[in-house]
Amino acid sequence: MDIVREMKRSVSRQFSLDSLRNSGKKFSHGRQSSFEPSRNVKTDLRFSLGRQSSLDPNKRDNEVIEKLKNDKSWLPEQLDTTMQMLFLACNGDVKGVEGLLNEGKVDVNSADFDDRTALHVASCEGHVEVVKLLLRRGANVNARDRWGSTPIADAKHYGNTKICNILKAKGAKMPKTPMSVSNPLQIPEYELNPTELSFPQGAETSKGSYQLAKWNGTRVAVKILNKDYYSDPESIKSFKNELTMLQKVRHPHVVQFVGAVTQNVPMMIIAEYLPNGDLSSYLQKKGRLQPAKAVRVALEIARGMNYLHESKPEAIIHCNLKPRNILRDSGGHWKVTDFGLSQLLKLSSDKVREWHPRPLDDTSRLYMAPEVYKNEAFDRSVDAFSFGHILYEMIEGTPPFHPKSPEEVSKMMALEDKRPAFKLKPKHYPSDLKELIQECWDRNPWVRPTFSAVIVRLDRIRPLCVKESFWKGTFKFPKKKSFKCSASSHWLAYLMISSKMK
Repeated sequence: MDIVREMKRSVSRQFSLDSLRNSGKKFSHGRQSSFEPSRNVKTDLRFSLGRQSSLDPNKRDNEVIEKLKNDKSWLPEQLDTTMQMLFLACNGDVKGVEGLLNEGKVDVNSADFDDRTALHVASCEGHVEVVKLLLRRGANVNARDRWGSTPIADAKHYGNTKICNILKAKGAKMPKTPMSVSNPLQIPEYELNPTELSFPQGAETSKGSYQLAKWNGTRVAVKILNKDYYSDPESIKSFKNELTMLQKVRHPHVVQFVGAVTQNVPMMIIAEYLPNGDLSSYLQKKGRLQPAKAVRVALEIARGMNYLHESKPEAIIHCNLKPRNILRDSGGHWKVTDFGLSQLLKLSSDKVREWHPRPLDDTSRLYMAPEVYKNEAFDRSVDAFSFGHILYEMIEGTPPFHPKSPEEVSKMMALEDKRPAFKLKPKHYPSDLKELIQECWDRNPWVRPTFSAVIVRLDRIRPLCVKESFWKGTFKFPKKKSFKCSASSHWLAYLMISSKMK
C-alpha cells in the first residue's frame, strides 16, 4: 500500500503528512524498505532525531542538532514502518505506536541501522507511557544498540529515574563488561572515564581497529571492542592480551599505552596517536626506499621488537608484525603497534609453546611464518620471519610475490618453501643485507637471527649505505652538451690537429 495514503488513513496514529512537515525533524534514510510484515527487522536507515545513545561516541553538538531540525530534504514516502515507530516513540505518541503494532506490520523489537529500538528511544526521551506500552507488547528490556547501550542505561544517562524503575522491575540490567569488578577498589589504575573521550563529528566508529579520538583535548588512538564479541572467549582473550602487553611496554619504538575502558560498554583501549600513518601506506606512496633509508627504518623496527622479545619476566612475541602495524610519529620515527595476537613466553621454558591463533586478515598472511600457518609450536623467530619480508618490501618496493593473493602467498611459503625473488640489481643491496633477509625468512626457526643480532648487523650495514650515498652525491660532473657537427666543422678540426702535430 502507498505509504502516503497509509499515513493519511491512520487517524488513530495521529500521523499525517502535515504533522511530519511541521515537526521540523528528519530521518536519516537510505533505500526504501517494503511494507510487508516482518519480525525482528533491522532497517538500513539511521534514526537521527532526539537524544543519542548514552554510549554513542559521536556526540552531536547544538549546531548539528539545529541542522537536523532545519533539514527538510527527506521524503515521507521513503519512511519504512521501523522508522515510523521510532519517530512515534520519540514524540511520545502512545496511540500512534499502538496502532502501528496492532496492524502487525512492524515488530516491537525492530531496530534502525545502529540497533536502536523504540524502547531505546522512548527511554532516552522519558516517555513513560510509551515505555509501558512497549514492555506490554514484548519489547526486549535488555536490547543492546551498536555501542552496547541498553534502554535502562539510556534512561539512567538522561536522568529518567521513573523509567529506570519500570525497566528494572521487568528485569532490566545495566550493561556489564566481561572485565567488570564489583569492588570499586579493584578498578584498575589504567581505567579511563569514557565521557572524557570524544570522536570527530560524523566519524564512523569501526570496531577492532584504531581510530582517532580526543581524550581531554589530547589526540589519541582508540580501539573499540565490538559488543558482539563480549560473549566470544577468544575475542576477550585477544583484548586482554593486547591490554596486558601495552601496560608492560615503555620504549621509543613501541606505541605508548594511555589507558583503557573495561568497566563500561563499549570496552576500549586508548594509545598514543601517531599522525603520519603506517609503513604500508608510506611504501605505497613512496615506492621502494633507498638502502640507507630502508636500513634506518629497519633499525627502529628491530629495536622495538628486541625490546619486546627481551621483556622480563616474559618475552612478548608479536605474531602479527607487518607494515600496517608499524606507525610513524610526528618526528618521522617508527613504532610497533597492535598487540592483539601477541603471546607471552616464559623465558624459563624451552621458548616454544602451542597456540591456536584466530583467523588473520589477508595482509597478515603475506608475512606469516610457516609454523604459524601450519598451526605448529613456535617461538620468537616468527617475528624475525615477518621482519625479513618487511625489509625485502622496503628495498624492492612491492609486497612478497606481488600481485599474488595473500592466501596463495602463504601457501607457497609454508607448504612449498618458496621465497620472493630479488629483482633489483646487487648495487641496491649493500654487503650482508641480502644475506640478512634470507636468514630472517629461513624455513628453520633456529637459523633466523634474534633481533639483538639483527641490530648489530644493521649497525654494520648502515655506514656502508651512508658512505655510498655520500660519495654518490659529492661529485657531480656537468652533463655534456650535445651539439651537431657539420662535415665542414669536422674537416676544420682535422686540419687544426694535423697542423699542431707537425
